[in-house]
Amino acid sequence: MAGTTQKVLLNDNATIVCKIHGYHHLDITVMGITWYRKHQASATEVKLFEFFDNHQMILRSGAHVSERRLQRGDASLQLPGVQLKEAGEYRCEVVVTPYKAVGTVNLEVVAYPVSSLSPEQAMVKENEEQRILCMASRFYPKNITITWKKWTPKDPRYLEISEGIITNSTTEDEDGMFRVTSYLMVKPSLEDNMTVYQCVVWHESLPTSQSHNFTLIVTETEKTTFVWDNIVISIVVILVIVLPWLYVLFKRKGLCQTNPLSSTLRASPQNIQNDIGRIEEV
Repeated sequence: MAGTTQKVLLNDNATIVCKIHGYHHLDITVMGITWYRKHQASATEVKLFEFFDNHQMILRSGAHVSERRLQRGDASLQLPGVQLKEAGEYRCEVVVTPYKAVGTVNLEVVAYPVSSLSPEQAMVKENEEQRILCMASRFYPKNITITWKKWTPKDPRYLEISEGIITNSTTEDEDGMFRVTSYLMVKPSLEDNMTVYQCVVWHESLPTSQSHNFTLIVTETEKTTFVWDNIVISIVVILVIVLPWLYVLFKRKGLCQTNPLSSTLRASPQNIQNDIGRIEEV
C-alpha cells in the first residue's frame, strides 16, 4: 500500500495503490482480488470491486483494476470522480493460491478553497473607515487559516496584522462543503496612502497558500475653513448694513408718529424746512 494515508482532490480520479511483491509474472486465472471500503462514520465494510477466476464484479460505478498491470503484480484500484462520502479506510485483499495477503490505507478527500478579496482597490479620505472582505468557500475539510498582512512604501516587507480583524465562524453548506469570511477594518491617515493589504488563505488541500492584495489610496479631507469664512462675512453684513438700516427705519417711523407730515404741511414753511432737516440728519 502507499503508506497509511492517501489524499485525493474532490471530483478527481484516484488510484489507490496495492502492489504484490515477489512475483515477476502472475497467472491471473488462479488468483483473486477484493476491494472494500469502510466509511469513517461507520464500522460496516462495503465491497467495491472483486476479481476472481478471471471474472470481474464491479459494485462501485467506474471502479477498475487493470488486468495487464495485475499480471505484473499491480492490483491498484482506480476510482473516477471521487466524492466526499468515499473517504474512509480501503482494504485490498489478494489471494494467490495458496497464499493470502491484506493491506489497508486511509483515503482522505479534500477540496481546495475558492477565495476572493473585495474590493481590490479603494479611494478613501483620511480617518475614514474602510472595510476589506476576504472570503473562502467550497473547501473541505473544515480547518482553514486566514491571516492578514500589509506592505507600505516606507517598509517594503509584508508584516502580519493582528488588530482590526473579525473572522466569522466556519459554516457548513448543505452538500458538506465549508465557507468562512474574514474582515479587516482600517482607518487610514495620509501616511497610509498606497499601502497594500494582503489576505492569505491556507488549507491542507493547497500546495501553497492563496494570497490576494488590496491597494489603499488615501486622499486629504476637504478643508472646511470656507464655511467659517462665509459665516463671518454674513455676521459682518448683518452688523454693518442690516442693523443700521433697521435703526434708520425705526427712527424714521418714530418721527412720523410724533411729527406727522400731514400736519407739518399745514404749518408754516419754516416748520416744514426744520422737519426736512431732521429727517436728513437721521
